[in-house]
Amino acid sequence: MITTHQKPDADAMGSSLGLYHVLVQLGHEVTVIAPTNWASFLNWMPGCKLVLDFENQPVKANAAIEAAAWIFCLDFNILGRTKRMEQLLAAAKGERVLIDHHEEPQTAVFAYGISNTRKSSTAEMIYDFIVESGHEALINKDVAACLYAGVMTDTGSFRFPSTTASVHHMVARLKELGLEHSKVHEALFDNFLENRFRFFGNVLLNRMEIFYDLNTALIAIPQSDLLKYDIRTGDTEGLVNFPLSIQGIKLAAIFIDRGEERKSSFRSKGDFDANTFARTYFNGGGHFHAAGGKNTESLDEAVAKFKKAIRENEAQLSSYPKA
Repeated sequence: MITTHQKPDADAMGSSLGLYHVLVQLGHEVTVIAPTNWASFLNWMPGCKLVLDFENQPVKANAAIEAAAWIFCLDFNILGRTKRMEQLLAAAKGERVLIDHHEEPQTAVFAYGISNTRKSSTAEMIYDFIVESGHEALINKDVAACLYAGVMTDTGSFRFPSTTASVHHMVARLKELGLEHSKVHEALFDNFLENRFRFFGNVLLNRMEIFYDLNTALIAIPQSDLLKYDIRTGDTEGLVNFPLSIQGIKLAAIFIDRGEERKSSFRSKGDFDANTFARTYFNGGGHFHAAGGKNTESLDEAVAKFKKAIRENEAQLSSYPKA
């Protein structure tokens, strides 16, 4: 069985399906389970229609968890990131294998594996796993497309600092093995509805606040906006990066009222640690320059908490070098 974090992104789904296609070729019986639904722009991935949504297919998913001898846990390192699957995974008989690149893993619950923060993405780690186990010959076009989607999106189309030489070597090899990269880009980035762009326009015009003295940008989105523009899972992907492109901005944050909880995402530049910030104030974590969190307070309370938090970090945020 292969599983990943709730609301899986392209790296989570791409690494899961890339590993799935290789294990099937090796003769294994494999089930991929996502803890929740995922963005429709991931449905193009080969094998995606076979993935079980735990919330919508709990009977099948429970049976697969109970039957699994091996449980690969990809792109998360704390069982709580699987939402309602957490207790089932903790009680499962199968050996849990961790393959992830986030900080501070819950090591006690995994029998094998690694959380390697030096890696760009879980997709890159799955590529390494396949190659180093002697099975590079099993990387076909389907595997290549899934892994490329993961590494390309998690590196911000290869612009983030996590884009190492090994990432480019990986992509070059995938191209040699038949990867059609332009089709992946089209499927991920040229496949949205008009309402998403109108929603983005409204957010940038009416929901964005800039704190120039702290080199910080904040976006706070009420649930009413999500309903007005019929925003679905995945439609807010990448929105937090827009204010980060403003000259001088060192920290960008977005808070979204999802009804049952407020979800937050943080992106940073330079020496500001978004991971520590998310863990300290918003029950979250992630990477040094990209992290997320959640809380049950109201949107107004979450925003007030954020404004207080950035004041507490004024020494770091206000020190961004001027041009």
